[in-house]
Amino acid sequence: MKILLVRHGIVVADNKRFLGRLDLPLCESGVRQVKRLRDRLAGEKIDVIYTSPLRRAAATAEIIAAGHQAKVITRDDLCECDFGKIEGLTFDEIQLRYPALAEELRLRRTGAFPGGETLEQLNERILAFLKTLEKHQPEETLLIVAHGGPVRLLICNLLGLGLEHWVQFRIENASLSIVETYPGMNILDLFNDVSHLK
Repeated sequence: MKILLVRHGIVVADNKRFLGRLDLPLCESGVRQVKRLRDRLAGEKIDVIYTSPLRRAAATAEIIAAGHQAKVITRDDLCECDFGKIEGLTFDEIQLRYPALAEELRLRRTGAFPGGETLEQLNERILAFLKTLEKHQPEETLLIVAHGGPVRLLICNLLGLGLEHWVQFRIENASLSIVETYPGMNILDLFNDVSHLK
């Protein structure tokens, strides 16, 4: 099975903010990014598209779907991590309000957000989603549109990497990563590619 992993395009808000569950739309630049990705994927066979319900991801999925006959399925378990009390804050604002958490974020060690989710809770959602993919046939191609956190964890789980590695993956907006699945082994064919944006 071929799995195309896409992060949504950029949004209206400052991209340096922790957006999490804030349901913001794509900005004009974000729409342009996604249209370029759609054009890149025009010749790709896509059987099913799964997307987070948050507007920035759902719009990304719909733009890409316009060039295919694939059904779009919304999945809550593909939502971004719930950042709780730091939703909408910049790193500088987090440093002022939650200095201990800011230090954890700086060291890329945090696994919990105050009033939000833990990394383990986010990963439980991702594992539940991956379980549903078992119904698909090996010859199918799936497109998954989500957010930075879920895409990182999808890659970790598909490649058999521990959760501690999730911070080692940079996932750009409107990027494309591809994982091919085989019995007993999955292969990362493409990672965080944004050549279509240049």
